[in-house]
Amino acid sequence: MSAVIPPPRPATGLLRVRQHTRAEDDERLHSLLWRAGTGWRMISSAVLGGGIGERSWVLNAQVSHGYRRTDPDRHLAELARAAGADGPGVGLMTAADVRAYGHASDGGVEAVATAGLGVRGWAASPAEGTAVAAGPGTINILVALPVALTDAALVNAVATATEAKVQALLGAGHDCSGTPTDAVCVAARSPRAGAGAEVHAFAGPRSLWGARLARAVHRAVDTAARADHAGTGRHGETHRCVTADG
Repeated sequence: MSAVIPPPRPATGLLRVRQHTRAEDDERLHSLLWRAGTGWRMISSAVLGGGIGERSWVLNAQVSHGYRRTDPDRHLAELARAAGADGPGVGLMTAADVRAYGHASDGGVEAVATAGLGVRGWAASPAEGTAVAAGPGTINILVALPVALTDAALVNAVATATEAKVQALLGAGHDCSGTPTDAVCVAARSPRAGAGAEVHAFAGPRSLWGARLARAVHRAVDTAARADHAGTGRHGETHRCVTADG
């Protein structure tokens, strides 16, 4: 029996992304930039700025399907500088057209997702893994919470976001857990950004903030996955951001 997802709650304007366009190898490629500013701590699996630390921006950059550069971290840093970002940040890559991103919010948590599901499957596969770096991520998730989280809660938030992603994919009719190159970034307020503010120790799907995160990610991924299925996330199509904020 499928779960009943509560209706979305109003967006707070916490996660405002701006679109940028560039010409590269005779292709018009796009990116989304979130200028978070100071006072943010992020956890990410991204090739640039991955791990846990203070970060001030997040770039989700589209690259060509035949991407061959062997220095994606340097490439992302160059793109971020060209877009006007400075200081430490997070850089994500995808072959999907990021203009067809999904956006959703719930109780102060906001999520943005891009999806390209041309190569998808189950995480547990009989195929042997490889030590070679994977290509650009095809489901990229960015989540912002207006509260501070402990290190353990940040890790928990990544797990919760991943669970919600899989739930959204199954709900959209995709028989998979994702793609081999998915990436995620969770941003929470730095404890010192709000002196005396509570630092939350839990972000599982039944915790207060984890539940909100899960619902926001679920809707954002569902929107992006359905846009990709409809063809609005492919090269040469008409694109627009789709929100699930009511």
